[in-house]
Amino acid sequence: MRVLVTGGAGYVGSVSVEALAAAGHEVVVLDDLSRGHRDSLPAGVRLVVGSYGDPAIIRPLLAAMPVDAVLHCAARSLVSESVENPALYYRENVAGGVVLLEALREAGVYRFVFSSTAAVYGTPEVVPITEDAPLRPLSPYGETKRTVEAALHWYGAAYRLRSVSLRYFNVAGASALNGEVHDPETHLVPNVLRAVETGQPVTIFGGDYPTPDGTCIRDLIAVDDLARAHLLALEATAPDDPRTAGPTGRGLALALNLGNGAGFSVREVVAAAQDVTGRPVPSRIGPRRAGDPPVLVADASRAREVLGWTPACPDIHDIVRSAWAWRQAHPAGYRA
Repeated sequence: MRVLVTGGAGYVGSVSVEALAAAGHEVVVLDDLSRGHRDSLPAGVRLVVGSYGDPAIIRPLLAAMPVDAVLHCAARSLVSESVENPALYYRENVAGGVVLLEALREAGVYRFVFSSTAAVYGTPEVVPITEDAPLRPLSPYGETKRTVEAALHWYGAAYRLRSVSLRYFNVAGASALNGEVHDPETHLVPNVLRAVETGQPVTIFGGDYPTPDGTCIRDLIAVDDLARAHLLALEATAPDDPRTAGPTGRGLALALNLGNGAGFSVREVVAAAQDVTGRPVPSRIGPRRAGDPPVLVADASRAREVLGWTPACPDIHDIVRSAWAWRQAHPAGYRA
């Protein structure tokens, strides 16, 4: 199939593009390169520079190069930024998302996979979190993702759109070709590895949580595992696939959690980095961040049942090892 990947030059998107291309699919990437990297894309993948929320870009693109399905990885995704500037998040994630969905409807594209987030749950009442848990986002970021998921439901009911939304907390590691390069960097594993490289302490936000070692526990999956889930989800949106078939010929919107099912504490991630690198990880305990629950772990049993997906790389040492290997091979990021 021919797949349009929005945000395909970013961290998650580029590794998903790798997986799609390796599986023999034709891939077109739409990315404004505000946070993505042109050099992350494999040879033979066409890059269109622009925003998915710009009708002047997305409509001519779909007219000139019809696609079978869309993997939507592009979005604003910083929680703190969303709190400071919610207008930006509603404009790009929600309004832009509707522009994309309308362009797909006009072009007759009825297959859609949404790289969503477990931030739609907010602070859970029960852990591990199932897909039936109440959706109570704590930030505009999580709220905008929840809003797009709701739109997918109604687009399926009214316009036959088949979709799968994948909810996950944290992604880390690297593929053979692509790793994690953000500015600013907010994710734990690259910040821990940066502390190893620079000697500047990484801040652990809170050391007095009611967990075995006092630090937060978070679910975390390898980026290769997420890319594989994206591919499986795209296959589930096929026109004859009963998994996304709604009543009377309508489309069904599925929402599935992804995760390891147990989670890792911040101190466990730091310890894994010390084991992998053979170097100390300088760290300091800082104050808790507002809204950080002690434990966030997803129940991914439905993804196993529906997609046949389980994490192939569940060990934190292997995840950190892949990230460290990529950083060692690319000391200047994508400029190397």
